[in-house]
Amino acid sequence: IEKPLVLIVEDNQDVAAYVSSCLYSNYRLALAKNGQEGLELAIELIPDLIVSDVIMPIMDGFEFCRKAKSDPRTDHIPVVILTARADFDSKIEGLEIGANAYVSKPFEEQELTFTIKNLLELRDNQHRYYQNTFETSGIGQASNEEDVKVEEHNEIPAIEDSFLRKVRLHIENDLDNVDLSVEHLAKAFHLSHSQFRRKLIALTGLSPNKFIRATRLKKAKELLQDSGKSIADVASECGFNDPSYFTRVFKKEFGLAPMEWRSRLV
Repeated sequence: IEKPLVLIVEDNQDVAAYVSSCLYSNYRLALAKNGQEGLELAIELIPDLIVSDVIMPIMDGFEFCRKAKSDPRTDHIPVVILTARADFDSKIEGLEIGANAYVSKPFEEQELTFTIKNLLELRDNQHRYYQNTFETSGIGQASNEEDVKVEEHNEIPAIEDSFLRKVRLHIENDLDNVDLSVEHLAKAFHLSHSQFRRKLIALTGLSPNKFIRATRLKKAKELLQDSGKSIADVASECGFNDPSYFTRVFKKEFGLAPMEWRSRLV
C-alpha cells in the first residue's frame, strides 16, 4: 500500500528538516519553500495532506491556505497550520480560512504526528462509508433472505461533500449513457484526468471507474425492485448495453444474479 503524500510548505530549512524527520518514516514527502510554490505543487500533486508555516515570503501560509481551500482542485485536502503566533486571534484566522488544525511552535513530534494521523483517519472513515455503500467483494453476498432484504439500504450522509454530491448527481442524471467516461466527468468539472482521479480517490477511496460502476449497480438494485422492469430494461437504464455483461458484473459484485436478487426481495 502506498504511503500517504504530505506536502510541507516551509521556507525555514531547519524547520522543514525537523518536520520531515517527524514524518518521513510513515509518509511520502514533497517540499515547497513558500505559499506560491506550495499552491503550484498542491495543484500538480494533489497530496493527501498539507503542513504549512504562516510567515513565508511571496505568499504567506494564511493566503496559501485560503487559496487552496477555495480551489476545487485542492479544497478537499486537509491543511495543518504551523506558527509561532499562538494567540487566539491568529488561531481563529487560520480556522476561518479553512485550516483543519493549528499547531503552535515549538511543538513536540507526537503533537504533529497525532494531528496528522487523526485527520487522515477521518478521511479513511469516509472511504469506508463509500466502500461499504457502493462497492465490492462481499456486499450483497448475504447468507440468508433477511440479510438480503435489509442490506445495502444505506443513505448518502446528510452532510455529503459538495464535490461528491455533484459528481454523483452528474452520473445519475446520465446513467443510461453507455459512453459516460472518466474523461467526460473530469472535463465537466474542469479538472485534468489525473486531478479528478486523485481527488475522487482522496474523498472515497474508489477510482473513478469503480465509482461510476458502483453508482450504476446501486441504481440497478433499486430498479430491480420494480418487477415490471425486465433485466434488459434495468441494464439499459443503468448504462449497460449488454444484459449478459450486466448480469455477470452484478453477480461478481453482489454474489447473486439480478434475477436471483429480485426473487429474494419478494
